Amino acid sequence: MITVPAFLKPKQWPLAGWLTGALMMILLLGSAPEAHAQTWMVSTTAQIKLGILDKYGQLGPYTAIFIVHSEKTGKDYLLVKELAKGQTGVDVLFPTDPSDPEYFKAETGEAASAIPGRYTWECRVKGVKAVGGRFTLPEVANDVTIINK
Repeated sequence: MITVPAFLKPKQWPLAGWLTGALMMILLLGSAPEAHAQTWMVSTTAQIKLGILDKYGQLGPYTAIFIVHSEKTGKDYLLVKELAKGQTGVDVLFPTDPSDPEYFKAETGEAASAIPGRYTWECRVKGVKAVGGRFTLPEVANDVTIINK
């Protein structure tokens, strides 16, 4: 009969596991590279402010229908704004965030996005073009600089 000497008695197993785990943690943490967390987020979106104003307040309450046409895609995007009594004008942003209950959308319900390119726009009041114009949405990009200590 061959007897193999026991290095650890059965009551010592939990202690041995704890010591082995602690030793592994020390080894792993000691050799781990220093972490550099990115502490900022970046976002750039091009938007255009469009507006209409009844300069002398002669119309009273009215409905302003903004129509923006993309020359690149050929799509029209609409936004309807109801102006109450005492409110003579309104400014809107194109494109509007789709989470906004009143956003620029195509007839299909598709939300307008900030696609770079040329656009024309008009605002209709009582079925007649009241104002209009054109604009170009620029290409935008984000640059992030990593700062090393």
